[in-house]
Amino acid sequence: MEQQLEKVLSEIAARQETVGALLANRQGLCLGTKGDIDPNVSGIGMAISEQVAKLEPNNTVPATICLYSGNKRCVIQKDGEITGVIFKQQAAASVTAASN
Repeated sequence: MEQQLEKVLSEIAARQETVGALLANRQGLCLGTKGDIDPNVSGIGMAISEQVAKLEPNNTVPATICLYSGNKRCVIQKDGEITGVIFKQQAAASVTAASN
C-alpha cells in the first residue's frame, strides 16, 4: 500500500501549479507528503473534510473543498478512509490576467 500512496502523491505533485500534497488517514495522521507542505496540516484537512461531509450526509460523491487566499489555493477531498490536501499556487501570468 505504501508504494501506491507514493505513486499517487508523485502524480499529484507533478501537476502544474501544485506546490505540495499530502494524504491523511481517518484519524488525521499524515500518511505521506510530497513538495512544500507541512505534515501537521493533515489533522486540520481531515477535520475540515469531516465537517463538510455533514452538510450533505446522503451524497455519494466526495465533497471537494477549495480555500482561496490571493494566488494560493488549498484543495481538500476525502474519499473513503483517505483525505487528500493539495496546495496550489497560480502562476504570476495567470494572476495578472485574472485581475485585469
